[in-house]
Amino acid sequence: MRSLLCAAGAAGVLWAAAAGPAFADEPDGFTIGDPRITESSGLAASRAHPGIYWTHNDSDDGPYVYAVDGRTGRTVARITLRGIGTPRDVEAISVGPDGDVYVGDIGDNLGGTWNHVWIYRFPEPAKLRDATVTATQFDVVYADGPRDAEALMVHPRTGRVYIASKKQGGGGALYEGPRHLTTTGPNSFRKVAPIDLWVTDGAFSPDGTRLVMRSYFGARIYRWQDGRPKDIGSVGVPIQQQGESVAFTPDGRTLMYGSEGQSSEVRPVGLSGEQLPESAKESGGPDDPASGGSSADGPDGKGSSGTELKPGVVKGALVLAAATALVVAVRRLLRRRS
Repeated sequence: MRSLLCAAGAAGVLWAAAAGPAFADEPDGFTIGDPRITESSGLAASRAHPGIYWTHNDSDDGPYVYAVDGRTGRTVARITLRGIGTPRDVEAISVGPDGDVYVGDIGDNLGGTWNHVWIYRFPEPAKLRDATVTATQFDVVYADGPRDAEALMVHPRTGRVYIASKKQGGGGALYEGPRHLTTTGPNSFRKVAPIDLWVTDGAFSPDGTRLVMRSYFGARIYRWQDGRPKDIGSVGVPIQQQGESVAFTPDGRTLMYGSEGQSSEVRPVGLSGEQLPESAKESGGPDDPASGGSSADGPDGKGSSGTELKPGVVKGALVLAAATALVVAVRRLLRRRS
């Protein structure tokens, strides 16, 4: 994973150049100040505590999950999980409609060789303070064989768990878990859709109508329709050292992007138009034409006044070309390692 650092940084610069200006109503970003959090690899907005984000380290940390204040970047609680095995490669976190936090120990830096991976689940604490909680551990297998994955998403309406594998040997994919996870045997996840992206994290919108997938190089938004993702298009990502995580804000109007590294930043990117979840459109706002506000882009790709395309749109072609070249280089690197 760390071997992609240089490529990720270069792609981040290109995507930042193509991105348009920030929306005025975006929340502020924050810097994770806890020196114990050096490899923040997942991010999820709390359902019980407004303004709080859950995160965790990638590996070599232990059974810990951190609650970070999105206003100050300060850790307000470290939760220690008991009743589980030794975490191996924790890559993702999500909060379900049942009020539980789901932690995905789903990474496989050996290229998809583990015969099973794990999901840990624990109730989101009513009070935020350092505590030890008993978690439930679920064994996970893939119907088509081992995968390397870094994205786990719990649908906020159905409670169903999904995992997105990283692009490898023919492409990444979205996998659907059983309707209810069980501890009596392995939970088989089956492929339901291809994802043509080197996925490092993903998240459902709070209303469940949108799904975002991010990579080191960019991100894509999908409309969630009949239990399947329908590609809407790309969305910009900020410049980051090693882009590893993404989460929707509770109102669904903004994506929060996180990165690994000491004192890593979590940065916002506002959504507009079809990217917005249905509930955000209905609530109205500066990006919702129905509310009387101005939209960043009209339906024809021009500004709301019908002027010429923004420079960022023109730069998009250059970004796609650079990202493609980087993916090819990464594939060659992995082949040399194998």
